[in-house]
Amino acid sequence: MKGSTYHRCYCRDAETGKPLGKACPKLGSRKHGAYSIRQELPNSEDGTRRSFNRAGYETLKEAQADLDHIRGLLALGKEDPDDLALVAELLVKVADEKAQLPDIEETRNRLKAGQDLSSRVTVGEWLDTWLAGKKIRKSGITRYECDVRVHLKPRIGHIRVDRLRVSTLAEMFTAIADANEEILENNALRHALKAELATVPIKGVENRARRKALRAELAEMPPFRRTTGAATRQRIRATLRTALNDAIPEGLITLNPAAHVKLDPAAKPKALVWTPERVAQWQATGVKPSPSWSGRRSRPARSSTPWPTTACTRCGT
Repeated sequence: MKGSTYHRCYCRDAETGKPLGKACPKLGSRKHGAYSIRQELPNSEDGTRRSFNRAGYETLKEAQADLDHIRGLLALGKEDPDDLALVAELLVKVADEKAQLPDIEETRNRLKAGQDLSSRVTVGEWLDTWLAGKKIRKSGITRYECDVRVHLKPRIGHIRVDRLRVSTLAEMFTAIADANEEILENNALRHALKAELATVPIKGVENRARRKALRAELAEMPPFRRTTGAATRQRIRATLRTALNDAIPEGLITLNPAAHVKLDPAAKPKALVWTPERVAQWQATGVKPSPSWSGRRSRPARSSTPWPTTACTRCGT
């Protein structure tokens, strides 16, 4: 199949307004005009001739590189007429949409796996489709929807599913962890403003003006937010991993990058021994000295200090 590059400009005759084309006296200069490419494609099923055309290249080198790229894609189907027809349809779509030329190696892998070559499904689009098709309890759907809405779609929703990489996900989770500092700072500022607002009296012109200014400042600030801890990041990864696992049978991807991204394990709270001093502090303040019970529950000998008891979650005794 024939293919070529050519040089043309868009100058017009001053009197007639017609394009000068090859008659343009400046066309001999490489800096004048632009380069274009044309590559013949296999005929359509009804016998109609087709070609890939693209213009606007500044240099001959750029035009020739894309022409060689197109020929490389067509070479993928040289041994199978069906594969050649699929590649031709892909190139026609790329030309119509003026999209970027598909990667040769990626297209080869898609042909081998029998996947759709023209797939352009983004992560956000797939997550919406996946959520709509889930048949689980409402509590599970709510958790998935929260992860998708708050974290996944805002950060990677625009990326094509087949171009999602492990490195991309690692960067996303790093950004989520780094955002905790900003969240804490905003929360502290908001707490400080609310505390100041509580100290300003209601009566008095100056006081009312000050309270109005503080309320306006609070309205412009981000709302209180919880930080995204290590356990939550693990949960977000689990949601994405499940969604991408379901994308494999659909032919959208062959490898799940969420299954290979590594995250820091969630830190478990360290249990403390309930010494008499800590029990006394708990009884006085109501604050537990440890978020979890220690394995050493026996109280010291000859101690008259009562140990805290917990009610049964079933019967309340």
